[in-house]
Amino acid sequence: MRMSRGEGGASDRWGKSSFEDVYRRPDPRPYFTRLAPLRYQIPHHAQPVFRHALAARATAHPGAPVTVVDLCCSYGINAALLNHHVTLRDLYDRYTGPDTTGLSTEELLASDKEFYAARRRADAVPVVGVDASPEAVAYAVAVGLLDAAFAENLETAPAGEALNEALASAALITVTGGLSYIGPRTFDAVLTPNRRTAWVTAFAVRPTDYRPVADVLRRHGLTTGTSARTYRQRRFTDAAEHQRTLARLQAAGLDPNGKEADGYYHAALHESRPGNGFSPAPSGPARHPGP
Repeated sequence: MRMSRGEGGASDRWGKSSFEDVYRRPDPRPYFTRLAPLRYQIPHHAQPVFRHALAARATAHPGAPVTVVDLCCSYGINAALLNHHVTLRDLYDRYTGPDTTGLSTEELLASDKEFYAARRRADAVPVVGVDASPEAVAYAVAVGLLDAAFAENLETAPAGEALNEALASAALITVTGGLSYIGPRTFDAVLTPNRRTAWVTAFAVRPTDYRPVADVLRRHGLTTGTSARTYRQRRFTDAAEHQRTLARLQAAGLDPNGKEADGYYHAALHESRPGNGFSPAPSGPARHPGP
């Protein structure tokens, strides 16, 4: 789910460079081609975290079905990594490599349906996607990555009836990279129709202030814990974006040394669950994927 951010080299309200153009294409090849040089990698770090959260949710509610709602889902990347025997590097290789370069969108769609079906995990769960780009979610549904998808922007309009029905049974809400563009309004809209006290696992780039979101989640019965560790998201697009981010970090009282000072956006992990004093499970060492 992306709010309008302009085109080309423009920046959003937080000073991040715009990638609006790659989300309006009929297939994900421009997305991966644009992000490959920037070593965009947060879905790679989220893959084991989301699987751990799913396992914990299943343990806490044995026998109950688990449906994931992925916010800002774009082309279904998180669903691909969650439910299939693939890595983010596999996806970069596929969508930027010679095997798919010459295919039409229709040919790629047919190939992708076979590609993901052959790699579907036995423990795959239903995933509902929400994103402002109708092109991206349509592709993700067509190739079987998303069980349902909604091209809606909950920052600017209430959820439609069909989306509210899907949200009612959600057990886990996930998001990577979208917390610069969605906030308390979206999370309130997502959790208000929910009947199962869905857990929330979210990555937010620093220095995005997650406290307003955590306040909304608290009103819905969730306690938020934030990991002390951070995760690389992507390289800065240019020196101007780097300097804007360093200035924002300084204004927020955050230390960029060993993190953003080295040329990468870093994201914090926030996990919200029922109960008091929840804190995220410790994470292992980061292993960075390609490309």
